[in-house]
Amino acid sequence: MDPRANLLIAALPELIFQQWRPHLEAVEMPLDRVLYEPGCAVSHVYFPTTSIVSLLYVLDNGHSTEIAIAGNEGIVGISCLMGGGSTNHQAVVLSAGRGYRLRADFIVDAFEQGGPVMHLLLRYNQALITQMAQRAVCNRHHTVDQQLCRWLLGCLDRLETNELVMTHERISNMLGVRREGVTETAIALQRDGLINYARGHICVVDRPALERRSCECHAVVKKEYGRLLPARTAT
Repeated sequence: MDPRANLLIAALPELIFQQWRPHLEAVEMPLDRVLYEPGCAVSHVYFPTTSIVSLLYVLDNGHSTEIAIAGNEGIVGISCLMGGGSTNHQAVVLSAGRGYRLRADFIVDAFEQGGPVMHLLLRYNQALITQMAQRAVCNRHHTVDQQLCRWLLGCLDRLETNELVMTHERISNMLGVRREGVTETAIALQRDGLINYARGHICVVDRPALERRSCECHAVVKKEYGRLLPARTAT
């Protein structure tokens, strides 16, 4: 797969892309692979192409909640560019696929040179902060039904298919809500013809209806990503 299946890499000027290309390592990203842990130095950044990575905040008791996701629109490990050296969250592969990785020291050097690399990554970081902030508002003010619709739409935006391999238990962990609430909501969505769910597989069959049923949070985040980052182009 061409590294430019990732939109950030695709947005690099051709000269910079050619400089990066020998350093981009193709990697398989299997389900549940932990890319980094809280408090650990980030050795590589990842550019998903067909995978989705969940950024999780893990409590002392082991419970966790998803604070953001990244897929073919973004980068995982951007905290290494912000000067802290490590991060306070965990990055875990949510939907299996492939991607590319780059040594953290290489991208830090490119970032510190300024120019298009710095500006592109700063815009992505701004979009990521918007996603995190909107999720905090959503988790406080919107129903489990609306949150699940928003979450499904966010995953679909980063995939080439309308299907997800995902259990109710995993979704409840991502949203930080009771599994029973997710199950009840999924049953309602299936009854109303928006999704099909069987044996850990979710197929969205009516995306427009899912968008209408979701809160405004998905549209707000999607608009901000569209404003700050390049649209998909053929490669």
